[in-house]
Amino acid sequence: MYMERKFPLFIVTGASGVGKTTVMHELRGLFPNFIILSTDNDNFGSTKLDYQDRYNLLFHCAAAAAKSNIGTIICGTVMPWDAQKCDTYHDFSEVCFINLHCDDETRNNRLRNRLDKDTWTDEMLKVHQEFAQWLLDNAETAYDPPMPTIDTTLALPAEIALQIREFIYTKWNI
Repeated sequence: MYMERKFPLFIVTGASGVGKTTVMHELRGLFPNFIILSTDNDNFGSTKLDYQDRYNLLFHCAAAAAKSNIGTIICGTVMPWDAQKCDTYHDFSEVCFINLHCDDETRNNRLRNRLDKDTWTDEMLKVHQEFAQWLLDNAETAYDPPMPTIDTTLALPAEIALQIREFIYTKWNI
């Protein structure tokens, strides 16, 4: 009887402004045989999807890729309880989160320099500061396996991508 091997799914997460989208482009070069997906797409096709439907669709894509021995990295803010609600969550050997983090001043400067900089009020910056701290405080307890953190404050995107690659290689057994 044929037994499918389960593979891990990788999610690069973090507060807004930590470098998830920027590092995603570097990851594509380091992982040519992986699918790199983003939660940032505003729609899939002509249909707007709410966050949970979007996560479910991304997990379905990752599960289909895994059946062909292709790994997937999802870049975007996904919470573990939202991941667990996805239909194909149990199709993976584990769902491994990697937290990108930078200091508050760096994150605030990055967000204020974005194209949508007008949306980043002091109140919104405070919300993301608190969320970034929550991720740090709960990396060991809210995530299974525990979530490592990579500091993006001073590191170049290519250096961050190499750290992510090192983590993924240990889990993927490459």
